[in-house]
Amino acid sequence: MKFRRQERQEDFINLTPLIDVVFILLIFFMVSTSFTKESHLTVSLPEAVGTPPNELPQQIEILIAADGSYAINGKALVNTKVETLKSALQKTAEGNNKTPLVITADAKTPHQAVVQAMDAAGQLGFAHLSITTRQPEPEKD
Repeated sequence: MKFRRQERQEDFINLTPLIDVVFILLIFFMVSTSFTKESHLTVSLPEAVGTPPNELPQQIEILIAADGSYAINGKALVNTKVETLKSALQKTAEGNNKTPLVITADAKTPHQAVVQAMDAAGQLGFAHLSITTRQPEPEKD
């Protein structure tokens, strides 16, 4: 009796579904990952002549950029509304309005943004308020 030999099939792994799954996982992680937005405001301080005060160990700093955007202790706020600024100040101060408040505004900041920050601080009862300046550079002859 003559048996027919079966053809030998070569064993291989189809990589197409594996690649599809890897791409789907990659897309899933890219979409679901939250990206942190680091914002560093560059500020050019106005000039003033005087002696710098002694640094206070615990203070709150309101940084106002040239476009009028705010940051409190280096953390940027989402918008320029007074309510947002007041809420962030309350959260940072933890109810202690005796904490010294320092306003650092760019030299080209709109006056309205500085007044708005001062008004928000006044409405929350902050009494110790100072504004940051820099020493003028000596003129070269």
